[in-house]
Amino acid sequence: MENQALINAAMPLREDLKRTDSVHTGGVASAIEAEDESIYTGVCIDAACGIGFCAEHSAIAELAKTKSMRIKKIVAVNWDGGILPPCGRCRELIYEVDYRNIDTRVVLSPNKDVSFGELLPMRWQEPAA
Repeated sequence: MENQALINAAMPLREDLKRTDSVHTGGVASAIEAEDESIYTGVCIDAACGIGFCAEHSAIAELAKTKSMRIKKIVAVNWDGGILPPCGRCRELIYEVDYRNIDTRVVLSPNKDVSFGELLPMRWQEPAA
């Protein structure tokens, strides 16, 4: 899938909605292209109590309903349409759900993506899959 198509899957989900005085949702949206080329999406939940989660986590939870946790490509976009690389917590989750995700392509712009391994360059040893 082209980067722009994956970006387009996430863009309509961006809507920073105030749910309560302490919770906002949708400030960041994410889209994942799975191994079978299916698309899974998610939005962030920002909570004052600190137990919210990132849009990538939400998309990964959708993917978890399948038999594979293999991610072919991933993107996150914020409320103003900017593309964001995964934060450290998301990077670790992406890697831990399937070690083969070290080869996942991370979209950094419509014309640029990098291998996930470039974002996680230091691993002491490759865990057994």
